[in-house]
Amino acid sequence: MNPDRTAGGARARARQALRAEVAVTVQDLVLEHGYEETTIDDICEAAEISRSTFFRCFHSKDEALFGPTADAPEYLRDALAARPADEAPWVAIRHALTPVIDQYEGHDERTRRLTRLMVNTPALTARHREKNARWHELLRPEIARRLGADPADAADPRADAVIAAALGCVEATLAAWTATDRPRPLAEILDQAMGVAFVPQRQE
Repeated sequence: MNPDRTAGGARARARQALRAEVAVTVQDLVLEHGYEETTIDDICEAAEISRSTFFRCFHSKDEALFGPTADAPEYLRDALAARPADEAPWVAIRHALTPVIDQYEGHDERTRRLTRLMVNTPALTARHREKNARWHELLRPEIARRLGADPADAADPRADAVIAAALGCVEATLAAWTATDRPRPLAEILDQAMGVAFVPQRQE
């Protein structure tokens, strides 16, 4: 066994454990005091670490709060690409979103409280939309392929329209999920949102 590799693995595991521990501390502080009211110094004091240690683990407070990989878009892109090749883009993206929904709903009430915080805090809402922009770019080639469109053709709005509508449905779903203390299942809310998005509404 390579001792350098073993040592490197141990350091990586220790760093990951510290990141997880600090993330829990950040969540506790933010849920108790509010996002804007919680400072980096507050986090360092509660976690018993220095500012330099904090910034070796995280780039920012919001990354520590939600995790640097929790919203990584690659798994959504891969889930979309794994859907049957002839599946309609809207159907494929709905199925591909299932892991995202499971990630939210597979946790406890704490996750819903953190999601409510994200929905109601402008700085976190802005971060969420930056994440959506990253998702958009990664999903565009596959959605364009399913539409028979050229992903490099900026004059063709179809792929962008499908992705923007789907991510808008996710935002609306999370807002509805956090609006009540007894929400319906998240997947049910998303189905309702996506079911109406591209269906022409009957005129009275």
